[in-house]
Amino acid sequence: MEISLLLLVLIVVIIYLFASIKIVRQGYEYTIEYFGRFTSIAKPGFNFFPAFLYRVGRRVNMMEQVLDIPGQEIITKDNAMISTDGVVFFQVLDAAKAAYEVSDLYNAILNLVTTNLRTVMGSMDLDETLSKRDEINARLLVVIDDATTPWGVKITRIEIKDIRPPQDIVNAMARQMKAEREKRANILDAEGARASEILRSEGEKQGQILQAEGRREAAFRDAEAREREAEAEAKATKLVSEAISSGNAQAINYFIAQDYVKAVEKFATSPNAKTILFPVEATQLIGTLGGIGALAKEALGDTETFAPPAPPATPKRKGPFE
Repeated sequence: MEISLLLLVLIVVIIYLFASIKIVRQGYEYTIEYFGRFTSIAKPGFNFFPAFLYRVGRRVNMMEQVLDIPGQEIITKDNAMISTDGVVFFQVLDAAKAAYEVSDLYNAILNLVTTNLRTVMGSMDLDETLSKRDEINARLLVVIDDATTPWGVKITRIEIKDIRPPQDIVNAMARQMKAEREKRANILDAEGARASEILRSEGEKQGQILQAEGRREAAFRDAEAREREAEAEAKATKLVSEAISSGNAQAINYFIAQDYVKAVEKFATSPNAKTILFPVEATQLIGTLGGIGALAKEALGDTETFAPPAPPATPKRKGPFE
């Protein structure tokens, strides 16, 4: 009898011990209540709290969690109706506050994000809501995180998943985008044509400048050549004049011989001339050439008198009796 009683007491003690042991999984924390009053937090691992006196109040998930924001209709500042939804990432930092400062943590966060989403996006134009998602996310994060701090919750991120304007607004935006792209294309075409005309004009201008410089250089060279030729002609004339003034009449024949030779040269180079007939006066040309030779000898310092060659004798006609 006593053995049965001891065995029964032993079984009760074992059951009590097992009931007092609290094994907490990693990523969770349990709130421990003493007769319904919060006393401590059971950390992950092995915990012992006397049964019937202490009990687990709340099992709080301490990992980062994701809460979906259902789609809702929002009226923007310019009275455009849009549909939007998103997600909230949050993490419980204080299990006691999350368990006892708010009755339903998930529902509270969901309603808080929904109302502030309407407030933030309702204060912006349609174009701003479509182009400034990062700004919307940042503003929501600041407001929601500040509101959930007393609950022991840290809002790590808020993201807007989708913004859906009405179909007529989408069509109008598509037309606007097409018109804007066509405008930019026309502007680029005009700028390209303008740049092409400018480059072409610059090329023509540069070409005209180069041509003008070429003509200027050619004219300068021609003038220089004419100047040198005139100097040479003046020097030659001076020498001939000095020779004439010294009593040498052969110097006059220099200029006559030049013109005569040129005239004969034209006869020789004429395409229609097959036979060249020299007049009797050609003998004078030979005499003139002899005078030029004498003039050249005198210019070179040769004092020997140069006799011009005798003109060829005119053949004498024979009489009928000779």
